Amino acid sequence: MKIISIKRKTKKERRYTKKMGMFLARVTYIKTYVLGIPVRTLHKYRETYYGEVKDCDQCTLSA
Repeated sequence: MKIISIKRKTKKERRYTKKMGMFLARVTYIKTYVLGIPVRTLHKYRETYYGEVKDCDQCTLSA
């Protein structure tokens, strides 16, 4: 078993932007794990409808 590992996980989330309003986006999280426990998120990004990869700081989560 590795002590430190990095994993990538994709899940669908509801996002909100001023231009598009509410939409469902596939968000990919890259996390660091120590002994199987997630420690911190290194990066998260999403893919647009046109195939571009954008950082998740450009849109906000809705409640």
